Amino acid sequence: MSSAKKLKVIITIICISFIQGLQFCVSPVLGPIQEHYPEAGVSLVQMLVTVPTFLSIVVAVISGWLVVKVSKKKMLIFSGAVAGITGFLPFLADNFWLLFASRTLYGVALGLCIALNTAVVAEFFEGNERVRVMGIQAASVGAGMVLVTTLGGVLGAGDFRNAYYTNVIGFIAMVLIAFCLPETGTVKVEKNEKIELNRTVFTTAFLGVLEMLFLITFSTNIALHLSGGLAGSTTVSGNLTGIFSAAQIVIGLVLGTVTKITKKYTLPAAMLCFSAGAVLLILFPSNYVMLMIGAVFCGFSQGMFIPTAMVDVSNAVTPASTAMAAACMTCGNCFGQLISPTVMNTAAKAVFGTVTTTNVYILAAAGMTISALAVIAAKARKK
Repeated sequence: MSSAKKLKVIITIICISFIQGLQFCVSPVLGPIQEHYPEAGVSLVQMLVTVPTFLSIVVAVISGWLVVKVSKKKMLIFSGAVAGITGFLPFLADNFWLLFASRTLYGVALGLCIALNTAVVAEFFEGNERVRVMGIQAASVGAGMVLVTTLGGVLGAGDFRNAYYTNVIGFIAMVLIAFCLPETGTVKVEKNEKIELNRTVFTTAFLGVLEMLFLITFSTNIALHLSGGLAGSTTVSGNLTGIFSAAQIVIGLVLGTVTKITKKYTLPAAMLCFSAGAVLLILFPSNYVMLMIGAVFCGFSQGMFIPTAMVDVSNAVTPASTAMAAACMTCGNCFGQLISPTVMNTAAKAVFGTVTTTNVYILAAAGMTISALAVIAAKARKK
């Protein structure tokens, strides 16, 4: 494949990642949304970030089979259109449930992008180059989140509804994907070849559930966690989410080097990064510098975990099953995000008697640490 064609594919991967980043377009303005719609509980408001994963789970699974009927390019162009259209639906009326419905429908675009992004990388790149490009993919997801959350925080400072304008990224990505991604048609499956998964895929997907169950608490709680002089600032919460995303960019660009150091322990190392970051969030809710450092560690966690897990599952199956393996991993990640607000808030209520962001972060840090240590122990026993 020529260098020019590779560049176009990488541009496509970046566009897909930016569509994924739109999941967090309302994250910096959750506080103002909660104030504007007091009838909606905290968990429902937090689910504006996580509810897209409900549909994305279903769509990701369907896309694993759909690749033999419809080309990846057509599905990704469709995902850009869906992201843009659903992003502007809340302007039609000042209604929380319209906003909630639009965020849910955006899950169609999210599911297609998460599942097919890995499939595109696997189709055009192999070996060490695949790991490197997956690092670029992780970095571009982080870059998309930086742009979306920072811009959303700035635009939403006067009126939280202005944050919705960030969804124009969906339309821009749609055009670039149509121009840059080569049309390779549908996936060809040999007569005796089956689309099937294995134990590695399912085990890694389960780890994805645990990772995202705890990790997503950063995005769903940070706007409500700020205290002291920082309390209620959409700019600060947007900047912190942007720093979280920027950390993914950094770690994604050096992922190949990181995996050579951590080797088979990359996934638990990523999980422990979040634990370190969560501790800083717990101890310094009013200290901007310490919150930024905490956001960096949390960003490192996602930037290391997701691309490494995706490479693991794509390498564990045949080429025809790559999209389905990525879809399975996507389901694990999305399911963890989807249940996180309800599970973590309920757990905080049961353990501490009250639901606060600090209590949620304590449980998230403890749960992630225990999970990481269990993975380390399991890998240490495995020859």
